[in-house]
Parts: sequence; structure tokens; C-alpha cells
Amino acid sequence: MKPDKERKLSKSLVDNREFIKELLGIGVSFDADVRTLRILDTEVDIYFVNGLNDKDHINIVMKELLELNDFEPRTKNVHELIENRLVNNQVEKVDVTYDAITEILSGLIIVIVDGYQEAFAVDTRNYPGRTPTEPDTEKVVRGSRDGYTENIIVNTGLTRRRVRDDNLRFEMLRVGERSRTDVAIAYLKDVVDPGLVGEVRENLKKIDVDGLSMAEKSLEEFVVNQKGNPFPLVRFTERPDVASAHLFEGHVLIMVDTSPSVIITPTTFFHHVQHAEEFRQSPIVGSFVRWVRFFAILFSIFLLPLWLLFVLHPELLPPEMSYIGPNEEGNIPILVQLILADIGVEFLRIAAIHTPTAVSTAMGLVAAILIGEIAIEVGLFSPEIILYVAISAMGAYATPSYELSVANKLARLILVIITAILGVKGLVIGFTLYILYLTKTISLNTPYFWPVIPFNAKALYHILFRVPIPLHKVRPSIVHPQDERRR
Repeated sequence: MKPDKERKLSKSLVDNREFIKELLGIGVSFDADVRTLRILDTEVDIYFVNGLNDKDHINIVMKELLELNDFEPRTKNVHELIENRLVNNQVEKVDVTYDAITEILSGLIIVIVDGYQEAFAVDTRNYPGRTPTEPDTEKVVRGSRDGYTENIIVNTGLTRRRVRDDNLRFEMLRVGERSRTDVAIAYLKDVVDPGLVGEVRENLKKIDVDGLSMAEKSLEEFVVNQKGNPFPLVRFTERPDVASAHLFEGHVLIMVDTSPSVIITPTTFFHHVQHAEEFRQSPIVGSFVRWVRFFAILFSIFLLPLWLLFVLHPELLPPEMSYIGPNEEGNIPILVQLILADIGVEFLRIAAIHTPTAVSTAMGLVAAILIGEIAIEVGLFSPEIILYVAISAMGAYATPSYELSVANKLARLILVIITAILGVKGLVIGFTLYILYLTKTISLNTPYFWPVIPFNAKALYHILFRVPIPLHKVRPSIVHPQDERRR
């Protein structure tokens, strides 16, 4: 039964009871229930869903209401008395049946008084979930160990704790016809570009879908025009300190209930190659770590096609580097070996993800040592193939953004194939197309390859080197902040 979203609550408690019971499946679903109390000769229905509420809080509310029978005369306005006895810091009035049902399914309790056409929504939510812990993919040597969880209320609290600014706003929307997922837009009102907030808000309001089955990932594909682009157009983070740093810069955050990952918009290519660890060290050490990571990312993309080029065209090598390349021709062409080994690493990664933690370490050692050694012995791979594929894989794992690392793997495979076919021309064409593709990519009206194209020398310097925090005096111009200077 599809509810009428405009249907108002009736003054008749019996009519409301029949309609709400039918929609919620009370009597069929074991977790949806209603408790009827008689307060001062007036019936009161309290609707709730077990598992989403704090039972102790509900009991306190009912106790307070029942005490009205002992201390209040029956001549008083029952509706006002009940409103004053709802012991909670968050009580709202609702008069639309659909809104009341949505609140019940969100973990609130709805109190309906007979003879009145509006109900009280009391926030007694207590969602099941875990405590804030450090994200596995964004660990740091020194720094905070808390991380976002699947509870949007906890996530807003973790952010508020770091940004105690009266200009911080959390706009709440509900997305999904059936899931009715809570989605919050976070931004600093006096810093962020109002046009950016408006665009994000409108994109969210336009979403017409049953539900966000994959939470933030499903939402991302509605907010940005991803289509066939493999590169990530938004940044995901599970660290409150990283999210807060982007708020100060003028970015917009999108938080989705049931997901620990927060979406940061807009982002460029270089947002995905930075890591919180760089800012937890001294500027010199942070710059060193950043450059090591840059080289690792470059190796993950260009090492294999460059090595293949030298193997296929050894005349390009200077005499002192003539050792590069296999000493013996294998039974399988070099190109096929590269592709098989590269895909084999993906096999190991996927197997490790789906293997219990206690077993995955042992499985990785067996796969890396035993399978690799046997593959060389039987002539399936040459030793150099294993070496360079392993270096490329390490570079991919050193990429802070998992989404970017996967996109770079696809780019690497394409570069390897083009280089094998066209040689030097293929490598040059592949590299040029890679850069052109990045420069043509747009994320929420933001050039993806900024500050290289369009060029911004000061911003590029801040990307290449970890600049001391006191020298961060201006916010990035790419987000068009209202207040450009950091105070």
C-alpha cells in the first residue's frame, strides 16, 4: 500500500490507528508496535520500532505521562499537559501521516492524542552500531584514532567537536522513496560558495530512486556526472580531522546515514594523492613523505609500459643500463606475461579482501612466495616480470585514494597495450591521452587537473611541498570561498 504523502492526521484516534497499523504492518512485523495509554480519560497512542529506540527513555516518557492521572485535574487541556510532560530535548509536532510514519521508521516515537489533529515526534533514537575507531585505510603514525561510524548523529558530533563555529551548518534531507535515508550537507556558511551549496542541494533533491542500497556510493553517482569516467570525482574519507580541514577550506561535505564514509566536494586529482600523515609530521618530513608517494604513484602508472618499451626496443637503452630486460626469452610473450601478472595481483587483492583476517596474512605469504617462485620455475613468468609488477602494485597501494589507484591500474593496462603495439609512439600517445583526459574532466564545475591546468603557481607549490601551517594564509581559490583569508 503506497501512502498518500499529503494525508493529514485525523482527529479520530481510531482512524489514525487503522491507517498507521496498516502501513507499518503492526501485528505482522514483530518489531513495529503501539502502546495505548489512558491519560485523564483520553486515549493516547505511542508508536515505535523496537531496535531503533532507547527503551529506558520510552519507559520514562510513559511514566511521566501516566503520573498526570495522579496529579492533574481532568478539566485541563490534555494536549498541552502531555506536551509539557514529554521529557526530551527534541520534540516536534507533525500533522501529516506520511511524515509521522517516516519519523517512526527513523527511530523516533510518535505520540498521538485522541481528538487532536497533530502528533508529537520524540527523538528517542538509539541506533545499533560500533564506537568510533581509526579507519583501516587512513591510518597515521601519530594523531587521532577516532573515525566516522555508520551513525550520522555520531558523525555530526565528531565534526562539531573539531569545528566549534556558529557558521557550521548541517542541512538534513531524506533521499529514497523507500529507504528514506538521512543525508546531511555540511558547510561553513560564511566561507563556502553559496552556488556550490545550491548545486549540491538541488542534485540531492532531484534524486528519484527507491533507496540508496550502497549508501554514499549510490549517492555519489547522482551528485556528479560519473558516466564512463574511471577517475574519482569526489573524495571519500572516514577521518573527522580530514573532513574538518576541508570544511575550513570551503568544501562541502555530504554525510549519509549507515555509512562511515563522508563525501568531500569538489575535488581535484591532487586531493586524492594527499594523506593526513603528511600533516602529522614536520614540514620537511611531510614533504619527503609526499614526494615518495608521488614517485610511487608514477611508478604504479608508467613503470610497466616504460620497461616493456625498453624490452621491445633495447636499442633505446644506454650501454650502462643494458641489464634491463629478461636474459632469456620465455615460453609466453612478454606482453601476455605482464597482463597475466598484473591481473594475478588483482586476484590476490580480491582474495585477501574476502578472506578472514587470521588467514589472509598467511595466504598472502603463500601466494607471494610459493606461487611466484613456482611460476618462475615452470617458465610462466620471468623474474623481472614479478619484480616490476610487484613495484607497480606497491605504488598502487601507496596511493591514498583507493578509487584513484584502481583507475590508474586501468590506465596502466591501456598504456602497456598501446606501447606493445606502437612502441615509443604508443607510450607518448598514451601519456598524452592520460593527461588530456584529466584536464578535460570536470567535477561540479571544478577543473580536475587544477592547479596545473588552469595554472596556479602558489597552489601548485602547496601541493608539491608540505608548507608550514602558519603560512596557509589563503584558502584554495578553486572552491571560490566567500572569505579568502584564513583567520
